[in-house]
Amino acid sequence: FDISHTQGAETVASAVVFQNGEPRKAEYRHMKIKGDWGNDDFRSMEEAVFRYFRRRMEEDRPLPDLVLIDGGKGQLSSAAEALKEVEAYGRFPIIGLAKRLEEVFFPGDSDAVLIPRASASLQLLQRARNEAHRFAVTFQQKQRQKKMIHSELMDIPGVGDKRVRALIKAFGSVKKIRRFFV
Repeated sequence: FDISHTQGAETVASAVVFQNGEPRKAEYRHMKIKGDWGNDDFRSMEEAVFRYFRRRMEEDRPLPDLVLIDGGKGQLSSAAEALKEVEAYGRFPIIGLAKRLEEVFFPGDSDAVLIPRASASLQLLQRARNEAHRFAVTFQQKQRQKKMIHSELMDIPGVGDKRVRALIKAFGSVKKIRRFFV
């Protein structure tokens, strides 16, 4: 799980799934954080993990073998609280991976575990964490682009969603449309 904040954009959580060390992109999920607490990573993480696992359990979908949280003790304990709320805590291991020193945290342990940098285990954890972050940031960029297109083209009288899509498809960008018509 990754939480991504950018100035002027919504807070977004992403969940990616790896199976046998390979990404399963069909299982990737985005979540717009609904809480109004701003850039509070801990509350955002708790909301994202709660919503994700509540839904998986309601739909009787399989639970993971391991949950990796992008962050340290705070994000990990928030995720653990969410898992307790949905009665999933203890059914699978959950760890946090803090970026600065690549420390691995376990719930309830105050000390981090350092895995050797050359370790294939750490590299897999980093790859999963980085993929979750990339997935969240890409989604945010798409959302910002949609808002930009909406705010500029939808203000033109007589232009609706279908026309905006057709213009973007034909010209490629708002900038190119502007150049053509100005």
